[in-house]
Amino acid sequence: MANRTIKRITSFLSFCIVMLFASSAFAQSAKEQAIAGQGGIMVLGASIGLGLAALGGGLGQGRAAAAALDGIARNPGAADKVRGPMILGLALIESLVIYALIIALLVVTKF
Repeated sequence: MANRTIKRITSFLSFCIVMLFASSAFAQSAKEQAIAGQGGIMVLGASIGLGLAALGGGLGQGRAAAAALDGIARNPGAADKVRGPMILGLALIESLVIYALIIALLVVTKF
């Protein structure tokens, strides 16, 4: 019983010593701390920018599809002529959202 208590106390003291020195082992310089402090702001800005790009892309795609379907509904014979440009437009709108994603990833991983 006493042997178990000594082991527990030794383990607890070892844990406390490791925890005391862990912060100094992973200490950062002042420059690294400033960059890390701005990292949260960069992530927030990138996420807001990407969210706005996705919102704009979604609204643009919805309006483009609605206009194309409205045109097809009014003139079903023009469906073949409307479908191709609509798909091209949707692809271009989606590529803008992908560009925003790439820019956001570059901003976040820059620092």
